[in-house]
Amino acid sequence: MKRIEVWTSVLALGIVAGAVSALGQDALPAPSPIEKTLAERATHVTEVTLDKNMLAFASKFMDGDKDGDKEDKAVKEMIRNLKGVYVREYEFDKENSYTGAELEGLRKYFESSDWSPMVHERTKGVAQGTDVFVKLVNGQMQGLFVLDAEARELSLVLILGPIDIDKLSGLGGNFGIPKDAMKKAQKEAGK
Repeated sequence: MKRIEVWTSVLALGIVAGAVSALGQDALPAPSPIEKTLAERATHVTEVTLDKNMLAFASKFMDGDKDGDKEDKAVKEMIRNLKGVYVREYEFDKENSYTGAELEGLRKYFESSDWSPMVHERTKGVAQGTDVFVKLVNGQMQGLFVLDAEARELSLVLILGPIDIDKLSGLGGNFGIPKDAMKKAQKEAGK
């Protein structure tokens, strides 16, 4: 049985390595095998995958608000310039329904020269915490990944394209992006 687990891990790492090279080219990743197993155990799953075309389409509906304030307009403009949004949210009926090894496998997607870890928050003794990775190009944020692991909920948010950190929390609540995750990321990035 152990040999099967080792080969499964090797296969998963190979798939992750392929996804990392794709991420370097601003492509949205294919779901990892880890995400498939998380989805099977979750009681509720939210999956949002929007490429540049879908974001442009969605931003047209947001333009209907003529009375929006300047901040809303700035967030809409940022959305128009994004290359993609990828959100996965898993809710579980019992605590600790995922392992530290699974979280580490998800983090491995972003261990490349293009992505820099910004925040690593951990809770001792349990597989919980928050990670924020950023992609900087010529000193400007061109990508953000947030992994927010709580006792009964796990959120993955990947945003590709130019991001204004001051407008980041405005993305929360849009396109399935959890408000709390974006507020955490903005707060931590502002430190």
